Amino acid sequence: MYYPNEKVEEVLHANNIVDVVGSYVHLQKKGANYFGLCPFHNEKSPSFSVSEPKQMFYCFGCGAGGNAATFLMKYENYSFKEALQSLADRAGIALPEVNYSEEARLREEKKQLLRDVNKETAVYYYRLLRSGAGRKGLQYFAQRKLDPSIMRDFGLGYADGAGNDLVRHLKSKGFSDEVILEAGVAAYDEKRGLHDKFWNRVIFPIMDEKGRVIGFGGRVMGDAKPKYLNSPETEIFDKSKNLYGLNIARRARAPYKILCEGYMDVISMHQAGFHEAVASLGTSFTEGQAALLKRYTKLVLLAYDSDGAGVRAALRSIRILKEAGIEGKVINLTPKKDPDEFIKAFGAEAFKERIDKAENSFFYELRMKQREYSMDDPGERTQFHRVLAARLAGIEDEIERENYLKETARRYFLDENILRRLVASYNRGGTAGAVWRGGEERGQSPAAKTGKTRAADRQEERESRNERLLLTWLADEPEIYPQISAYLKPEHFTEGVPRQAAEGYWRILEQHGGGNPASVIGMFETEEEQEAAAALFHTRLKGLTTKADREKALRDIVISVRRAAAEREKKETAGSGQEVTAEAMTKMLETKRDLEALHSIRFTLSDKSG
Repeated sequence: MYYPNEKVEEVLHANNIVDVVGSYVHLQKKGANYFGLCPFHNEKSPSFSVSEPKQMFYCFGCGAGGNAATFLMKYENYSFKEALQSLADRAGIALPEVNYSEEARLREEKKQLLRDVNKETAVYYYRLLRSGAGRKGLQYFAQRKLDPSIMRDFGLGYADGAGNDLVRHLKSKGFSDEVILEAGVAAYDEKRGLHDKFWNRVIFPIMDEKGRVIGFGGRVMGDAKPKYLNSPETEIFDKSKNLYGLNIARRARAPYKILCEGYMDVISMHQAGFHEAVASLGTSFTEGQAALLKRYTKLVLLAYDSDGAGVRAALRSIRILKEAGIEGKVINLTPKKDPDEFIKAFGAEAFKERIDKAENSFFYELRMKQREYSMDDPGERTQFHRVLAARLAGIEDEIERENYLKETARRYFLDENILRRLVASYNRGGTAGAVWRGGEERGQSPAAKTGKTRAADRQEERESRNERLLLTWLADEPEIYPQISAYLKPEHFTEGVPRQAAEGYWRILEQHGGGNPASVIGMFETEEEQEAAAALFHTRLKGLTTKADREKALRDIVISVRRAAAEREKKETAGSGQEVTAEAMTKMLETKRDLEALHSIRFTLSDKSG
């Protein structure tokens, strides 16, 4: 943590979140809260809520949430430190100097030095492109029909003939050989010594989501190999966890992002007005990149090349997106190979039509799978229909599975009841994965989970929801804390953000008898953790019309949280292979007594409607 919790709380308390958010979003009061259009996703009806009592915001559409600092982190792309500094300046509060450990200070200084080298390198290549020496690079970009404005937005540059002009330039700016080499903009061998890594290439600076240059991609002029050359990985550049163009695309308000294969695809799409486009960095799409995208969208449209390699990449990316909890669709680019060619041939309006008609990833997978079978042959057609059923059996959510089953039966002219029985047989036998083979790899589909795994997932979600319900209830009615704390402690919450949030909120309630959860969110520094913490305070039960209903529901939630904690502890003890200690036995007996007592007690609530 950069600053003491007390200082973070002081800054947050000095900034009314309604005023902070209201300076960016038009808010209207509705009941106890303020509502507006969410600035983090595209919507027509306001689902973005700001609570003055809690000093929190939450979007019921996209799940974005947190305190005033979180809002600035998301909207302005600030780090936690930068967001807190902005709020402190706004309130006229002086923040103490940050106390790094010596190791952390040196690590941060090294990273900043590498960023400085990359920034100076980007400026050097940018200017070289626009000088007499950059004529060849300008001709290339002119052939690709790029406007000067889009070239400026992406910081495009040029590296001329082989030599060490860049190295000399960087050394004249005070950078050491060691740092220049470590930044990846130079190479070393005994014959040539330290020399420029990139030459005779147009340069694409690679920026992180904050717009800081972290690496480079270079496309060779002519037919030399390799055609594309990227910076090596460094302390600030991990190809598997960054996306080209995200520094611009993150601010696009469309409810989706478009994932392409190359730099020029992204730039061409941005020039045509599709600012949602990003690309992976010379590698296959990764889990780390999916996690990064999930911070900004729940829907990704794949605009991969329409050839065989592009299809295989799309199928692999669909799986990764699904595992990350992101919906995927596929844009049909035929008869052209890639987005750049398509837009140049048919224009932006035609591409927008393809976006609107993007194919559901489930049916795209089936359509690609169908290519492996001769549908004129009854035997192969039967095999394909079994594959359909196996794929449906892999859908965990029952409502989702039923919807896809009906549509699959309609599209492939199958009897719905026969298909449903076949799907059920795969679910019972657990053989769906053996029948369905993923598009790009042989083996069990990741979606084809066993019944045991599904049950475990549902149990985890129930436990998580009960914890969210309880913390939300405490935030709404902090006066019930003495009754709750007699039976529940933070240690009874799931490890990670839920337990840390409970510890923080218990501490606030103990010290002040009340308080908003914004201070709890301030305990966390990353956007992901802050959003996870915010969600813990925005889950309510509906339809509880009487006081008795509410009191019973609260008791049931407390019992469920306590019982889940006991089950987790029991599994951990059994899994350790060690004998149960006297202390553990005493704790188990206490838990049993508390659970028995909970069944007979009544929580007393105020007269509020549910």
